[in-house]
Amino acid sequence: MHRPPTPDAEAALADELSAVRPALAAPYAAGLPGARAAVLSRLWRALAYEPMPWIARREPGADGLTLHLTDGRRLHGPRPDPYATTSYVTEVRLDNTVYERPARLMTDLGVPHATAFAVELDDSVASLALSRANQPAVGHQPLTSWEWEQRVVDGHPYHPNCRSRPGFSVAEQFAYGPEHRPVVELGLVGADDCLVRGEWPKWLRDEDRFLIPVHPWQLAHVLRTTPQEAVPAHPLMSLRTLALPDGPHVKTALSARLTSSVRDISVYSIETSATVSAFAEDMAARTDGLLHVTRTLGAVTAHSPDLAAVLRESPDVYAHPGERVLPVAALATTELPRSAAWLADFTRLALTVCLRLLDLGVALEAHGQNLLVVLSATGAPVRLVYRDLADIRVSPARLARHGIPAPALSGRIVTDDVTILRRKMFGSLIGGTLGATAGSSAVLREVLETVVRDLPRTPDLAVLLDEPLPTKALSLMRLSPETPGDIWAQLPNPFATQ
Repeated sequence: MHRPPTPDAEAALADELSAVRPALAAPYAAGLPGARAAVLSRLWRALAYEPMPWIARREPGADGLTLHLTDGRRLHGPRPDPYATTSYVTEVRLDNTVYERPARLMTDLGVPHATAFAVELDDSVASLALSRANQPAVGHQPLTSWEWEQRVVDGHPYHPNCRSRPGFSVAEQFAYGPEHRPVVELGLVGADDCLVRGEWPKWLRDEDRFLIPVHPWQLAHVLRTTPQEAVPAHPLMSLRTLALPDGPHVKTALSARLTSSVRDISVYSIETSATVSAFAEDMAARTDGLLHVTRTLGAVTAHSPDLAAVLRESPDVYAHPGERVLPVAALATTELPRSAAWLADFTRLALTVCLRLLDLGVALEAHGQNLLVVLSATGAPVRLVYRDLADIRVSPARLARHGIPAPALSGRIVTDDVTILRRKMFGSLIGGTLGATAGSSAVLREVLETVVRDLPRTPDLAVLLDEPLPTKALSLMRLSPETPGDIWAQLPNPFATQ
């Protein structure tokens, strides 16, 4: 069943839950206050740092932060921590009214496009409470990277839409959400006239037709067709990418807005996939064994973003006997980051790899979903694995300075704009991966001070040390549907001593 977005997603989801899984009704209700605080904390971060045009000025005080709005109202909340991952904001005050629910705050702010964003915020709270309610009391130790991915319950550490899945029914969330640990039956849909890059395997062919793995949500709500057959798979953090039983991962087209983006697959991504994969593999080989990329094995599109798929290696192939591979986003579910020495080793590794590549001419979008870490038998971080190459940036000018031939690419992936290159890497790695792994400004600052002397002395590092940190203005982007592309904010520089 498809559930259309409603003004009160919390109540609508509760009604569905009572019919679908009544045993979870009480845990869901009990989890709503915590889910509201988690989303409100993310929203407060956005209000504190993103360049909202309706905020005239920000006034720090001993008891928190006051935002002076252009219409004369005042919004007050706790002192913000741009790198905190705890749910430290339980309420904010708009003039004399206290708000605990992010959606109601956004509605009453009444800024342009607030109504649509409020619906997404409400859905995020409800879905997050549902995800938390359906967790086992004691989980087993994961053995594969996909099992580690399913331990990431809360989604994006800083986006208020961290669990927003508008239009997904409760039954569909249970059936497809990775944190609910389902097995998903991917439908195989035959197509004749296809664009193919790489090797499309024989088991995904039917004579002259290509069999494209399609997510069941896409089958039901977009394509509305019956597949020839189905294959079981385990959903990964992105929901639309799944691990097949024999190891490879398949990225499917999902024409739904998850977190903030519609997750279809552009024809451009398919067309460039093999070239980008070969190039990235060559660049990873220049990191002295510190980085591997999961190669794209094959990619296909029926000339539509709604019917396409990408097959790529499992990151587990880069683990030696006794080692394990974890998505960086899953590190917060372990005790590892609580060790200052371990956190320093991981931070040094991640910054060294990404700064080296940036200097060579490749900016990775190294957030906690794309970046994985290989751990030794003792838990030490020994190397990295990067996956999903669709949003890296490549600089022909930087490559040329190092005598590296530029790949035969064009379009959005290619740029020599130093601001774009640095934003891509700095924002995802520092503002996302390392900030979320550290969990607070104080811990992040301490670990960066520990490792900075060991980092490659590149011009990019000099900028990273001295200037505010760029980060995507994720909430402002949801409030600015008429503005294409990314909008950026600036966070306090965590390298600076405060």
